[in-house]
Amino acid sequence: MAVTDEAIERIKGMIVSGALRPGDRLPKESELAAELGLSRNSLREAVRALSLIRILDVRQGDGTYVTSLDPQLLLEALSFVVDFHRDDTVLEFLAVRRILEPAATAMAALRVSEQQLDALESQLDNLGDAPSVEELVASDLEFHRGIVRSAGNSVLCSLLDGLSGPTTRARIWRGLTQEDAVTGTLREHRAILAALRDRDADAARSWATVHIASVEQWLRSSL
Repeated sequence: MAVTDEAIERIKGMIVSGALRPGDRLPKESELAAELGLSRNSLREAVRALSLIRILDVRQGDGTYVTSLDPQLLLEALSFVVDFHRDDTVLEFLAVRRILEPAATAMAALRVSEQQLDALESQLDNLGDAPSVEELVASDLEFHRGIVRSAGNSVLCSLLDGLSGPTTRARIWRGLTQEDAVTGTLREHRAILAALRDRDADAARSWATVHIASVEQWLRSSL
């Protein structure tokens, strides 16, 4: 493993230094191994590891390339790891969302376009006043994803997208067991949208905090 780790660090160094750029094809395995002073086996293991976390793209019959290194692509690894969360860590995921998502919502209040606002409103209108819990949760994910996307920070968007998965089951559970959970969620969504339309970053941040904290508070009392 130590030799493979060294190979990973060598390839990483080439990318960080700019010797290899996004989209570049790596030299042939034998040439790169000789250049880095590594065995071909350790280099092969390093390439395999870096391809798993979307740093490298191995194309059969074509070669190995540096990926686009786009944040959304790289943070897919986070989503994969997050899927292995234990149930007792859901509150911790909600706490992280409560830190990041209100900040993103406040940013969106200053950057969201009228077209994006209209799309968010249409989404809420199409959902209606009495959706099923499953429909509400699916809409909730898309609603917040749309807001965070409009904030204009791709890293923040990808982080929150990866963190939303573990809390989905908790939101469904809440919708099925807590009285007025559906109407409360719809009301909070409307309040967030109104704050965005008013370009009121403080109100948008506050309503997003209330929205996430209500799920967190309910879950804490239910465990």
